[in-house]
Amino acid sequence: MNQEYTFTFDKTPSCVRIQEEFPSIDRICADFELIGGAVVGQVLLVCDTNTEYIAREILGTQNRPWCVLPSGETAKNWASVEAILSAGKEAGLGRDGLFIGVGGGVVSDLTAFAASVYMRGAGLCLVSTTLLGMVDAAVGGKTGFDLFGMKNVAGTFYPALLIYMPLDSLLSLPKAEWKSGMGELIKTAVLDDTGALLEHLQSLEPEPLNFQDRTSRERILASIARSVQIKGRIVEADPKETGVERARLNLGHTFAHALESAVGLGQVSHGEAVAWGMVRACELGYALGITPRERGRVITSLIKDWAYETRALHPLLEEQGRTEAFMGALGGDKKKKAGKLRFIVPRAQGVQVVSAEAIETDLVERIICGTLDTSR
Repeated sequence: MNQEYTFTFDKTPSCVRIQEEFPSIDRICADFELIGGAVVGQVLLVCDTNTEYIAREILGTQNRPWCVLPSGETAKNWASVEAILSAGKEAGLGRDGLFIGVGGGVVSDLTAFAASVYMRGAGLCLVSTTLLGMVDAAVGGKTGFDLFGMKNVAGTFYPALLIYMPLDSLLSLPKAEWKSGMGELIKTAVLDDTGALLEHLQSLEPEPLNFQDRTSRERILASIARSVQIKGRIVEADPKETGVERARLNLGHTFAHALESAVGLGQVSHGEAVAWGMVRACELGYALGITPRERGRVITSLIKDWAYETRALHPLLEEQGRTEAFMGALGGDKKKKAGKLRFIVPRAQGVQVVSAEAIETDLVERIICGTLDTSR
């Protein structure tokens, strides 16, 4: 069942290995040296309290330095970055050192950022342990942490040379983590111009939590592998989002990040916010005459099947002042181009990038408040 993919981002290779079992520390170092062509110096494992048991399994009987962070979005901050950098310094890592992030999206983003700034760039390997991490955070080289109450305000582009996706880590994945990951998986499926991944997800039973079943396992593997291929090729074409190619990956994210910031980071999972944001993107696409009704119906129907919140005014925005906070967070979104917000909306196939210049002033606010007539 093992599969391998290699992409090149700004002349930097990134090898993704989807496999059944967790890699050993010796395997990681050997593979890293083989791909990078340089001998690994000191190693630091970074995990959180949820993935500490996986880090122990990777280490086996070896006594290597490691850093255990608190779990969750609330730990995605400068204090965690400083803890990683401090652990690296204490462990004696040099520029030939290797940071190994073992966890989901939060651990991946934090470890990658720390590696990117440690002595102006150290080695980086990610062992992605959640569905969200596998289909989104681990591939593509975006790093970062939350700052000033806003999502990923600080960050760098720093692709991991080596990425493992051990399917065994999904055996004990909580339902909430499956749901968060599926939000990003559906997003990637909408980007697939062939429509194959979207059709594949439509054929799955919602909440495929029986990962012990061989058939279910293979179907989920196929979803992950296709998602990795789609995202890898998009990022390869536009590594640092200087054009519009990589911007397509932000489908639903302009709405999602504003929602996360407005209600408090960590109050709604990233994948759930993205799913809600995709429905809003469809409504924006209807208003602009870009998204065909049937296309939007297929996307929204799939999101509903997976029991995501789809109502225009998200229940978490009903509290007084949160709509205004949403619009304020939207204005501070980091995905601006030439000072203008950009939204991604579905087309008949794939998606289209739209500048806020093409959108009437209060259209977005009417969409999130549910006062826009989307029946026509």
